[in-house]
Amino acid sequence: MEVFKVISERRSIRRYKRGRIPKEVLERILEAGRLAPSARNLQPWYFIVVEDDEIKSKLIDACMGQKHVGEAGAVIAVLGDPNASKKWFTQDPFIAASFMTLEACEEGLGVCWIGAFEEERVKQILKIPEDLKVIILLTIGYPDEKPAPRPRKPREEIFFLNEFGKTYPFEFHKN
Repeated sequence: MEVFKVISERRSIRRYKRGRIPKEVLERILEAGRLAPSARNLQPWYFIVVEDDEIKSKLIDACMGQKHVGEAGAVIAVLGDPNASKKWFTQDPFIAASFMTLEACEEGLGVCWIGAFEEERVKQILKIPEDLKVIILLTIGYPDEKPAPRPRKPREEIFFLNEFGKTYPFEFHKN
């Protein structure tokens, strides 16, 4: 699948079919995150893969009752390390999570980014050291829904050429 096709067809998935993600598939997703770029190649990140149903169930409460956290084949906690990079410890893990999301979609899996969570509870459940930050949680699994595309702002409102307010002359048209 082409990268642009993956990007344009990707949707946030909140309903998953029951079942585990094959190990080799999960490892490709993780490797995509490991290979992501980072400022000065500091790689200020760690990733915790949660497949245990009991732990995922505890994470539901820490994620404000979002039930799909417990239904996903896996949850990946994406952590940032402020000791490794004081300036980029949040941005670089987001890049890694984006790469993982794209690979998961390429593998036919769905992903939802979970930003609504109680960090201290997640840290307690996953035994995360105090000095690390929980950046995002990714639910990953086989989709049990096919959401419609969400509306996007018009190009002329967000793309500019050489200066703010001067509309970029788009010639690209989606087929």
